[in-house]
Amino acid sequence: MVKIALGQRQLTDLAEGRFQQAQDIAESFLLEIDPLIASLPGSGPARERIISRGTDYLEQLLASARAAADAAVTAARLVVAGERAAFSATRPPGHHAGRDFMGGYCFLNFSALAATTLQDGGAKRVAILDVDYHHGNGTQSLFEDRGDVFTLSIHADPLHEYPFYLGHADETGHGEGLGANANFPLAPGASSATWFRALEEAATRIAAFAPDALVVPLGLDTFVGDPLSSFHLTGTDFLRLGARLQALNLPTVFILEGGYAVAELGENAALVLDGFEGAR
Repeated sequence: MVKIALGQRQLTDLAEGRFQQAQDIAESFLLEIDPLIASLPGSGPARERIISRGTDYLEQLLASARAAADAAVTAARLVVAGERAAFSATRPPGHHAGRDFMGGYCFLNFSALAATTLQDGGAKRVAILDVDYHHGNGTQSLFEDRGDVFTLSIHADPLHEYPFYLGHADETGHGEGLGANANFPLAPGASSATWFRALEEAATRIAAFAPDALVVPLGLDTFVGDPLSSFHLTGTDFLRLGARLQALNLPTVFILEGGYAVAELGENAALVLDGFEGAR
């Protein structure tokens, strides 16, 4: 059974540092723009204004991000303790957050925290397979110079979709991480068959890497009815995705990422988990 991780207050020192860094970045940005905002006719305080395209800074959102970081660490620790899989079902998402930047609704990178926690618990090699519609640029940037974490992402071609500047197929890592990053950019409107061909190639690459554990940034905005996506995955496809992930036979941490078809979001998440459990 996939465990659902609740946000216990147990951030690692690394997570604490990243939370404080995210808050410092936001505060620094606000200090710079406060005078500009104040000079605009009819404008209110900048305390609740944009950090980047699509990313509002609110005190409440940072608190939510902190709670989500707790849940991600909890999920990873459950897996370290022997659970086959755990799911952190929180918002905001995290895979667009890097070491010194935020964006795309993301403030902290929860998949990176989960991978680090797994390694702290004894996993020497971890794979991160991002299945969100948008490329996990933050995750790639955090690990692209490391050979012990293999980052893979199946996503819409960044020539057409956010984040635009990362996520191309020729980005394979550098330094010790050369060959430990794989991107599978797909054209807008890609069919389910095309998407699953990319998934199969990613699964083959993961098996060759032979990781000790897997983190899945579970974006559900690949859904055919998602307002921010042009892919065509259905409920049946999410069941199939879960089954294929289970076939990798790895301790697995699921981290909820994007998904904006609100009415179907919970059902689609449950279908992935059902597929994962039903394949055993």
